[in-house]
Amino acid sequence: MNESSVDRIIRVVLGLVLIAAFVSNMVTGTPGIVLVIIGAIALLTGLIGFCPLYSLLKFKTNR
Repeated sequence: MNESSVDRIIRVVLGLVLIAAFVSNMVTGTPGIVLVIIGAIALLTGLIGFCPLYSLLKFKTNR
């Protein structure tokens, strides 16, 4: 795990908001699909507590 609790909560909330924006038709078409992909990545990394990009950059938000 390389994410702090706060980082994980922010990612989960952001992921849910981005996916909800597409599902509620606030954003449609290609921009909506891009938001769903970004939201799904944020949600997944927030749920598992591991960010591959953090690992690649040797960055951690947890202690």
